[in-house]
Amino acid sequence: MVKLIVWALIIIVLIAVIYHDTHNFKIYEYEVCSDKVSGDYTFVFLTDLHSYVFGKDNDRLIKAIDDIHPDAILSAGDMFTSHHRDGKFHPEIAYSLLKRLSKKYPLYISNGNHEEKIKESRAIFGNAFDRYKESLKREGLIYLDNESADFGKDIRITGLCLPTAYFQKIVKKEMESDLLDRKIGGISASEKERFQILIAHNPLYFDEYRKWGADLTVSGHVHGGIIRLPLLGGVISPSIALFPKYDGGKYVKEGKTMILSRGLGTHTIHVRLFNPGEVSVIKVRGKSDVT
Repeated sequence: MVKLIVWALIIIVLIAVIYHDTHNFKIYEYEVCSDKVSGDYTFVFLTDLHSYVFGKDNDRLIKAIDDIHPDAILSAGDMFTSHHRDGKFHPEIAYSLLKRLSKKYPLYISNGNHEEKIKESRAIFGNAFDRYKESLKREGLIYLDNESADFGKDIRITGLCLPTAYFQKIVKKEMESDLLDRKIGGISASEKERFQILIAHNPLYFDEYRKWGADLTVSGHVHGGIIRLPLLGGVISPSIALFPKYDGGKYVKEGKTMILSRGLGTHTIHVRLFNPGEVSVIKVRGKSDVT
């Protein structure tokens, strides 16, 4: 009887934690320093919303961002889920949030695998992705569909949209050596003097991103490993990899940095355990203007 009571209490606690973590987010702060940048900048990074709502019309999420008051917002996509009903998908929640934020802050967005699926699956969705992208651009968002844009004089932001083949389950697809150059172009000698931010949804290719020249890569997709355990970290990734190498946080290799957000929402398996959603605050610290 005592064992049954103990197990019942454990189950109740786990259910309570799952409910809390799937309905709440935490603000994580990261710092990246570079002598390529003059001055300091604060970016908010959002990814993997999957049409979740935090407060009425995402008011709670927007207030948290307003309290930070970033210089710009970055998004690596998967802001909705590509499941469809009657040949349609439903980006309304994502669209409303992005539209409201774009009225306050410069907002740079690229595709996750769910946007890319809509883009590739024209037999099912027609030109729905084009209409979604163009409607956001009309609201003032900078939509980087394998494109780059300037942020100030020191920073260049590029959005990489990988084909859905690079998000396959279980086995990681090897990346062709020239894929990034074909998709987003190389970095010229003069551009290498600027701080390069790459928005790239899939973190598995961090080595390829840094070799391309990304000083800072922002990624998502892994959802923090869905369940997080002390010392072990994230348990499983969307590609069905146990204890993924990259599950969330800051990674640095040979002077290049990747910030991997745990994301905000869920899809298919609506579980987060010891793993609330994440709003990433990235502070890029540059060289002082004072000599």
